[in-house]
Amino acid sequence: MTYDEALALLRTYNSEPFHITHALTVSKLMRRMAAELGYGDEADFWAVVGLLHDIDFERWPEAHCKKCVELLDGCDARLIHAVVCHGYGLCTDVAPEHEMEKVLFACDELTGLIGACAKMRPSGSIADMDLKSLKKKYKSKGFAAGCSREVIAQGAQMLGWTLDDLLARTLEAMKPDEAAIAAELAAMGV
Repeated sequence: MTYDEALALLRTYNSEPFHITHALTVSKLMRRMAAELGYGDEADFWAVVGLLHDIDFERWPEAHCKKCVELLDGCDARLIHAVVCHGYGLCTDVAPEHEMEKVLFACDELTGLIGACAKMRPSGSIADMDLKSLKKKYKSKGFAAGCSREVIAQGAQMLGWTLDDLLARTLEAMKPDEAAIAAELAAMGV
C-alpha cells in the first residue's frame, strides 16, 4: 500500500482534525525512526503503519485495535499485526514483536504528550522544546493525563532504551516535520 492509498483509507474512516493530525505525526515519526534505526529500506512501510495505526479509533473507540482487522482486510499481514499490537495491554493482548511494532507502541502515546506540551509553550511549537521541559511535563501526572506514562515507560523497556533516550529520540524525530504536517493538513482542508 502506498502512502497516498493509506491516507485515502485513513480519511474514509477519520475526519476529525485531531485524529488526522495524530496519524500524520506518527507516520512521519515512524519514517524517521526507520531511517535512524537502520530500516531505511522499510521507511515507507513504517510510515504507512504510523498513518493507519488508529484507523478504527474515531468511529469505533470501543473496538479499537479490533475493528481495524476488518478495515484493513487484504492488506499486508505485517501491517495488520502492527496496528493491532500497538494497543497491547490497553485494548488487545497481542504483543509487539518486531522493532517497528515496539517503536509504534512506545511512541504513540508519547507523540500525544509532546503535542500537548507544545500547545502550552509560548511558541506553540516543539521546535524550541528541550528534553528537560518534556521530562517536567512527563512527571506531572495531571498533565495530559490521557497519555499513559506506563505505556511509554513499558515501550522504552521493550526497546531496551532508557526513558530519557525514548523521550529525546521521539522529540528530536518530531521536530523536523512540524511545518510539513501543518502544510499537509492545510492542503487537505483540515
